[in-house]
Amino acid sequence: MPVALEARRSLPGLRVRPQPGDLIAGLSVALILIPQSLALADLAGLPAYHGLYAAVLPLLVAAFFVSSPYLQTGPVAITSLLTFGALSSMALAKSPDFVALAALLAIVVGLARVGLGLARAGFLAHFMSHAVLVGFTTGAAILIIASQLPTALGAPAPAGKLLVRAWWALSYPGSWELASIALGGLTIVLVLGGRRLHALFPGVLVAVAIGLAFSLLTGYTGPSVGAIPSGLPPFTLDLPWRALPALLVPGGVIALVGFAEPAAIARTFAAQDRQRWSPDREFISQGMANLAAGVSGGFPVGGSFGRSFVTRLAGGKTRWSGAITGLAVLAFLPVAGVLAALPRAILGAIIIAAVVKLVQLASLAGIWRFSKPQALIAWLTFAATLVLAPRIDYAVLFGIALSVVVHLWRELLVTVRARFDDDTLTLEPMGVLFFASAPPLDDALIEQLAQHPEASRLVIDLKRLGRIDYTGALAIKSVADEARQAGMEVEIADVPTQSRRLLTRVLGPDSPYFR
Repeated sequence: MPVALEARRSLPGLRVRPQPGDLIAGLSVALILIPQSLALADLAGLPAYHGLYAAVLPLLVAAFFVSSPYLQTGPVAITSLLTFGALSSMALAKSPDFVALAALLAIVVGLARVGLGLARAGFLAHFMSHAVLVGFTTGAAILIIASQLPTALGAPAPAGKLLVRAWWALSYPGSWELASIALGGLTIVLVLGGRRLHALFPGVLVAVAIGLAFSLLTGYTGPSVGAIPSGLPPFTLDLPWRALPALLVPGGVIALVGFAEPAAIARTFAAQDRQRWSPDREFISQGMANLAAGVSGGFPVGGSFGRSFVTRLAGGKTRWSGAITGLAVLAFLPVAGVLAALPRAILGAIIIAAVVKLVQLASLAGIWRFSKPQALIAWLTFAATLVLAPRIDYAVLFGIALSVVVHLWRELLVTVRARFDDDTLTLEPMGVLFFASAPPLDDALIEQLAQHPEASRLVIDLKRLGRIDYTGALAIKSVADEARQAGMEVEIADVPTQSRRLLTRVLGPDSPYFR
């Protein structure tokens, strides 16, 4: 069935009716998303209120295409950091130019994801290895925490790299603000501790309420969210299209990296519910959400595991849950100004609490026990993420390239186990035999024949070969022919089932080498 037709048939307005649980779930997530979106827009380098714009139309549009009934779209931490990294060298953070570039980047991400979905390229969601993802997300999470430390401590660190600014803030306790530390610490306790009490404990909402009450009752004059325009998001296509070529690479990286989380969410919940899900349609839903963000003053968005989990736990049953969340944020926009006095320390603490679980140093260390090459990939990707910040999209490309190199290196490792018994030389090649590994195998087989000139019979046992391509089959034929011309009796034994047809065609159905 064509993807477009499949998507059209699954529009909630055509087939799916909202359930009572959808209303509860949608409103519950909105209470979390509103303050989170402010914090994540700040992380992305935009004025905080643009987070609200990214939490309205993208959710409404995604609901028409999404495959998972639980997936909640909107601003997410890793994508926000990638956005900041991609644009920080092109414009001043929070400037009108930066805002316009962020919207254009969202359109690039949207077009890439829609294109991948229509091309049925959902398999690319698994293109990045686990090692690359663990190394990158751990490094990115550390950078996110570092970026928020000055805000959470109330220490206005000088401009510079994220890790340098965090170190400066930690090194000068005299610059810390007691109120910011108290509010930030309380927020982290409420968010993380509240989860231990119950998954639906509204830690973010409680922290925001306490922060607003503190600000209003004490006349707090420290850093706060500031003025928030009321009214609908600004709809426009008046964007800096001349900058489009410079956004293609970071946009492509965000399209793939940012899709890993929603793909994992949908796949996990589908397995638990024993339902099908479509990565192709998920690509389309996330792509359309980003296109919507781009034309409505937003920035690149993705799927949130935490908010999706709340949707499922709160009783959400259909894709209307996400739409209701978007409608709730839309209804809040006229009164969003009430958050103007919210201390920024709370926003920083909300982000720290949200990403601390992504710091997976134990997992990084554990990979070494299972695979040293994969551990090398993970740790080098982790290091590249920290070193290349803020251009962490380059770290992703580096990790993928390193994975390909390691994979090819391992594929080239074809070893030959030799056994000589009486007058029979048995050779057992091990590995994957393809065009690049065939010459080394040819050399190894000839070397073994040279070491046993007294052998009168050769058995080439292929049971330990994982795959054989055409060039590999020719290499086997070449060695067998040379041995036969030298007067040896040759047998090719235990041909892998998946390669028997190819080898039979290369050697011929009546080949004397088969017994």
